[in-house]
Amino acid sequence: MAVSFAGTGVLHLVRPAIFDAVVPRALGAPRPWTLLSGVAELVCAAALAAPATRRLGGALSAAMLLAVWPANISMAQRALRSPRASLTRQVVTLIRVPLQVPMVASAVAVARGPR
Repeated sequence: MAVSFAGTGVLHLVRPAIFDAVVPRALGAPRPWTLLSGVAELVCAAALAAPATRRLGGALSAAMLLAVWPANISMAQRALRSPRASLTRQVVTLIRVPLQVPMVASAVAVARGPR
């Protein structure tokens, strides 16, 4: 999870245009949200990677994943409505929505610590 967040966090910062289109229009200008979510992913990655902060990292990751879920839903809705969106893009964006559930569950499990 830490590696995934680190990779996407860096990508948010070096190629923000990719993610700007995902930000729901109701939030206004997308760039600040894109950069903020990239930084949030990097913070989560760092917290997950360090044993002393792993449980905090799990809690932060669960919160971050829940916070970006509306963007994934918005992206899927836009892809389904767009005549230019390929079938592959539509399928990928649709699959991302329910995949948030096990990702949040994994983050919560990390936050709870070893059993």
